[in-house]
Amino acid sequence: MRETNSILLKLKQFLTILIPILITQAGLSLITFLDTVMSGKVSAVDLAGVAIGSSIWTPVYTGLAGILMAITPIVAQLMGEGRKQDVPRAVFQAIYLSFLLSVVVIVIGAISIPFILGGLGLEQSVEDIGQHFLSFLAFGIIPLFAYSVMRSFIDALGKTRVTMFITLTALPINFVLNYLFIFGHFGFPKLGGAGAGLASAMTYWAIFIMSIWIVIKAEPFASFRLFQKLPRFNTSRMGHILKIGLPIGFAIFFETSIFAAVTLLMGHFDTITIASHQAAMNFASILYILPLSISMTLTIVVGFEAGAMRYKDAQSYSYIGIGTAILFSLCTAALILLFRPEIAGLYTSESSVLQMTQHFLIYAIFFQLSDAIAAPIQGALRGYKDVNYTLIAAFVSYWIIGLPVGYLIGTYTSFGAFGYWIGLIAGLAVGAIVLFIRLRLIENRLLHLKPIQKSN
Repeated sequence: MRETNSILLKLKQFLTILIPILITQAGLSLITFLDTVMSGKVSAVDLAGVAIGSSIWTPVYTGLAGILMAITPIVAQLMGEGRKQDVPRAVFQAIYLSFLLSVVVIVIGAISIPFILGGLGLEQSVEDIGQHFLSFLAFGIIPLFAYSVMRSFIDALGKTRVTMFITLTALPINFVLNYLFIFGHFGFPKLGGAGAGLASAMTYWAIFIMSIWIVIKAEPFASFRLFQKLPRFNTSRMGHILKIGLPIGFAIFFETSIFAAVTLLMGHFDTITIASHQAAMNFASILYILPLSISMTLTIVVGFEAGAMRYKDAQSYSYIGIGTAILFSLCTAALILLFRPEIAGLYTSESSVLQMTQHFLIYAIFFQLSDAIAAPIQGALRGYKDVNYTLIAAFVSYWIIGLPVGYLIGTYTSFGAFGYWIGLIAGLAVGAIVLFIRLRLIENRLLHLKPIQKSN
């Protein structure tokens, strides 16, 4: 990361950081994509079971990993302030926190998952696959959360190509493990959709080990001497991480859990509807990687500039990010309209699922248009360490507006399952509007408080 003095240089640095993050997010999404597609090739029941299991796990993981994402703006601002010596202590407190969160999730999950699945009224075969999928996945929770910290540290330094390399290495590992455990080739047990959980857990261990090795051996990470001396558990630093991380985590949880809640509420529809919904939602999640990657990039660059009190430069990065996201969202909208049958065919060959998935994909267009505005703004606000408003906005937009509207339309109108998607789109649109207003207020306040004029 370095200071820039023109829009062209800012755009170049923005893209230099963004492109590896985008490839990394695409790789991570492809892991979930492979789980879903390969499970669907076994049967619609396996696809539905993985869908239910993923719908329970995803909001839990993304919410708690969001807490650990606090290390990105913390490290970015420390580097912007020239306080490199404080970085290792902050990172290690986040590692300690990741271990504590992992243990809590494993214990609570072991107790509650059977009751949660049992109360959804699912077909028994779908329930069994969902439970086995989550049980296998639990073996990878500790390394996955610890890797989230390592990745945030690496990315905060602007070295996003490193995490890109790790993720691209993980993809063939996950594919081979899925092939072995889902289909039972080469003498391995045939676990069906549940095998995707075991494959993912083993992949998480692989990427964690790779990240540790790189941070110890490669520069500039080795210069931080992160593992040379293990610092003590520090309640003050832990409190600082939680002060920033908890609002981030809960905001992400509210956003992701509403999608999971919709999937779970669809439990009273038939297996074809659940499978079609999951296929379309999975593709929408893949499209989300672009605004999400821009969001993560803005957290890094805005955090760096805000740490150095160059608020005008931080504002410029925000608008570069939002403009880029909107441009690409228009391209992906065209992609869906032109290739709906081909997209649906990636997930299933069953005609009934194929037809319904194409209908769901129409609604995915409006998803990603709202995401193109909301997600980058969230990243910029996190760069400023302004996280509480995003939390409130996420809760109100999704749970006070989105879910009730979706339930009413889905239950009391002829839209049926599609009504839930209409509610989600309404919530996303409201969220995008209120977050934009917040960003403008923050930028105007900071520019008025501390205007920084750069010399040429």
